[in-house]
Amino acid sequence: MANRRIALAALTVLELPHPELVSVAAKAGYSHVGLRLVPVTGQPYLHPLDPAAIEKRLADTGVGVLDVEVFRLEAETKVADYEEAIAVSARLGASQILVHGADENEARLVDSFGRLCDLADRYKLGVNLEPMPWVAISTVAKAKRILDGARRQNGAYLADAIHFFRADNRLDELRGVPMNYVQFCDARAGRPADMQEMIRQARFDRLPPGEGALPLKDFLNAIPKQIPISLEVPMTRELPPLERAKLVYESTLRVLGYSS
Repeated sequence: MANRRIALAALTVLELPHPELVSVAAKAGYSHVGLRLVPVTGQPYLHPLDPAAIEKRLADTGVGVLDVEVFRLEAETKVADYEEAIAVSARLGASQILVHGADENEARLVDSFGRLCDLADRYKLGVNLEPMPWVAISTVAKAKRILDGARRQNGAYLADAIHFFRADNRLDELRGVPMNYVQFCDARAGRPADMQEMIRQARFDRLPPGEGALPLKDFLNAIPKQIPISLEVPMTRELPPLERAKLVYESTLRVLGYSS
């Protein structure tokens, strides 16, 4: 058993309704889950939201909620529209929300990120900006500019291993950047030249930690020690959700140096 918090991210078993995600996480050995309560465009599964049912399953299993996603900030986003989802996140015991910066206007994005931080702070939630190669905030450097511009105590950077290594980033850039947790996975060798293929692999075709080519040991050495890890590993490999969750968890324990 790991002595750090390890969460099963929703994308790893996206076909599962929220309470079933919690049950699978418990059976596979995870201490926490990540919940996707705000679907993204084109998401293949839209599960009904029943906070009471999720609360009961969390209580029954002892699993906690690490983060809730996806809070996407675009040019037309009205931050106040996210309050209901943020209130539910707090009700379920989450400590973090995950944000994508998809507004090319940096000044406007700084403003909206700051207002989202203020809203989330009322519910005692951290706000974590995750760069991805295909959105406006694609790198650590760009995320830092938003964090520095907003200057909110609950604002932080979220590193996802596949996105970090497939964008223009360096490990030394992580030094001193506020981080509440990271997302962990492995990936095939090489950075796809085609952006659509990069997106496809990120959304559907990652690898369990230790089975791919990412320098995960270097990544772990560059982030704060014992920071919680969310395992976001969607795979094309056909495995039942519980087997998939166990495979990802046990692979991660080996990379971390724990006994599985």
